[in-house]
Amino acid sequence: MFDILYSTMEKVPLITAFVTVGVIMAASYAIGKLTNNRIHGSAIAILVGLILAYIGGEITGGKKGISDITLFSGFALMGGGMLRDFAIVSTAFGVKLEELKKAGLPGVLALIVSVVIATVIGSATAYAFGYTSPVDMATIGGGATTFIVGPVTGAALGASSEVIALSVAAGVVKSIAVMILTPFLAKIAGLDNPAAAAVYGGLMGTTSGVSAGLAATDPKLVPYGALTATFYTGFGCLVVPSIGYMTLVALFG
Repeated sequence: MFDILYSTMEKVPLITAFVTVGVIMAASYAIGKLTNNRIHGSAIAILVGLILAYIGGEITGGKKGISDITLFSGFALMGGGMLRDFAIVSTAFGVKLEELKKAGLPGVLALIVSVVIATVIGSATAYAFGYTSPVDMATIGGGATTFIVGPVTGAALGASSEVIALSVAAGVVKSIAVMILTPFLAKIAGLDNPAAAAVYGGLMGTTSGVSAGLAATDPKLVPYGALTATFYTGFGCLVVPSIGYMTLVALFG
């Protein structure tokens, strides 16, 4: 029976990936409820995913995490850019434009200022740890904005795989921190209306972190925070490899 199940799962790797993620999500949300959703299920699920990726890499010696194991090869497609971007964009369909407009200029300013600050902090941290070339600093600075901007910047500027990996790590740490801290800071930050959520999304910028954090605060706020956070990612991908990099070249040569 086990051999039949295994061979069937191996023949349909993408379906196996979806089922595996479903089981992980169900278990993660169940654990999250035990914490009264103070630690959201999404944060737990991401942590489990990182652990499984590490285990997969250690077992196979490969570079694609859990998808290097034949049974779970469907994760290579499921975790790829196409489905990821589809999931991010789909969150915007819950937005009411009249509510989003209330964010107005504060939302735009939050987005711009936050990208600049995150890039500066990331670049300064990179410099402090010995990554002093403008390419490395821009890549790690991009990772400090989101774990998507970092790799995009690194690929555009020709950064090494080591530096790109560091940029992803920086973005993941930020994402998990936002997930966990948002419910605790929601009352202080006034996250009780769509306009505030939109500004918060532009300020934090990490779509996954903002979405999970707002879901633990008030699920109705998720589309507004996710939409501006998605703009943040796109804005970061545009300006960090260009204006950000040129600024670093001017400053550090």
